[in-house]
Amino acid sequence: VQLQASGGGLVQAGGSLRLSCAASGRIYNVRDMGWYRQAPGKQRELVAMISAGGKIKDAGSVTGRFTISRDNAKNTVYLQMDSLKPEDTALYYCHAYVYSDMWSYSDYWGQGTLVTVSS
Repeated sequence: VQLQASGGGLVQAGGSLRLSCAASGRIYNVRDMGWYRQAPGKQRELVAMISAGGKIKDAGSVTGRFTISRDNAKNTVYLQMDSLKPEDTALYYCHAYVYSDMWSYSDYWGQGTLVTVSS
């Protein structure tokens, strides 16, 4: 199973970016999908996650600015980031729990995609 992330880039403060992450490979079902980020010198932290049924959990620092969504038919998760701030600058990683058959699942990480917000 591979997670392919895209959509990072450089944006000015107050701008928007949309990240996408598609899961591919031997997939029976995809459970929770989400985004984490890691800023220089800091630990990786949860940004937002969404269950297969659409239940969402996000970090308080992004509530009202970032929106997570998914397309179950495409095994893809999105992160719409609006009103970006310089403190949102980080490597963003997608994550997913993937069932390869009816009984067993593993968690996977995508490659990081860099988001840089200039002031």
